[in-house]
Amino acid sequence: MTERAHAERLDAADPLRGLRAAFEIPEPEPIYLDGNSLGRLPKATLERLSALVRDDWGGRVVRGWDAWMELPVRVGDALAAGFLGARPGEVIVSDSTTVNLYRLAVAALQARPGRRVVLAAADEFPTDRYVLGGLAEARGLELRLLETDPVEGVAVGDVATALGPDVALVCLSHVNYRSGALADMAAITAAVQGAGAMMLWDLSHAVGAVPIDLNGAGAQLAVGCTYKYLNGGPGAPAFLYVRRELQDVLRQPIQGWFGQRDQFAMGHPYDPQPGIGHFLTGTPSVLGLVAIEAGVEVLARAGIEALRAKSTALTELVIALWRAWLEPLGFTLGSPADPARRGGHVALRHPDAYRIDRALVERANVVPDFRAPDRIRLAPVAAYTRFTEVWDAMDRLRRLVEAGERVALDPARSRVT
Repeated sequence: MTERAHAERLDAADPLRGLRAAFEIPEPEPIYLDGNSLGRLPKATLERLSALVRDDWGGRVVRGWDAWMELPVRVGDALAAGFLGARPGEVIVSDSTTVNLYRLAVAALQARPGRRVVLAAADEFPTDRYVLGGLAEARGLELRLLETDPVEGVAVGDVATALGPDVALVCLSHVNYRSGALADMAAITAAVQGAGAMMLWDLSHAVGAVPIDLNGAGAQLAVGCTYKYLNGGPGAPAFLYVRRELQDVLRQPIQGWFGQRDQFAMGHPYDPQPGIGHFLTGTPSVLGLVAIEAGVEVLARAGIEALRAKSTALTELVIALWRAWLEPLGFTLGSPADPARRGGHVALRHPDAYRIDRALVERANVVPDFRAPDRIRLAPVAAYTRFTEVWDAMDRLRRLVEAGERVALDPARSRVT
């Protein structure tokens, strides 16, 4: 597996090799291994947005809303069917992950009055911890943070031990943003709901990378972003999921006019739509929704199972080359070795990870990213990454570390890492 010819054979046999042509990839260009932060631009998105701006906004102007009103639910249904294992009418696309997390967390806390504890992982993605911490402070609750394995992530036993009659809400990521560890959604959901608490999943680093079965897992609530593996574009709107049986029971706290039953009556007081519609708030981003829809359609043609199979093969190649080349140079594996326990990216740990990361970008023409304190994340995305790109990136990483090329780099960190 350490010979480049092996990677070439994998590319030749790759059933998804034609999918790369669906994306804007200028040649020559850096080897891009940061799709878990921002996915590439689908060519269809360029065409769809151009037509939207020219013909709909430019031509129809406000009458374009005749077609745009249903976008949040329509795009949500496409996500539900292709990537979330949810039913029609259980997913909408609107706002940001942070806003959606806040709204669903408030709804969940209101549904469990008298319980005083919110549970999350200590290494949870920062925005989740910040939102939950702010809610706990405002409501006089306790935010209890679970210490979990930094590589293997949260385990069912970690959660089960922390549960009790005082826990109102548990919020966890399906795939850990640092290590890529994949949580057991079904088992954790069962444990949480069996203890009477509400379960809220953050799917931001999972959707489009791993199969998700929200209905099969008995999930109640979930949120996630669309600009990583779904290629919705920078700052694209996020999604939220509410199980059908809970939609008319839970009340979300931001009452906006898009959630009103008879919206254009401009009436008073607020009368929420039935079903998922009352989880809408203000006017949605039409440009963002159309971009997401285009990206989702590209990936749906391949199917999540095929994407997952290639993603696993790509990350297995990363790990094989780490073991052969980089472990002797002081790198340790920061992700689960078992592919069934790993999402779409691999983290490599090193005491000088930040400067090595910068050297990869500035001197080796490879784009990964860095996560404090010591991880370089490599995300070879199945939709557009070649196996030879993985081999070349790992070879360049090995060579620059052997040559000490990071030594002269400024250790001061840039704002975006």
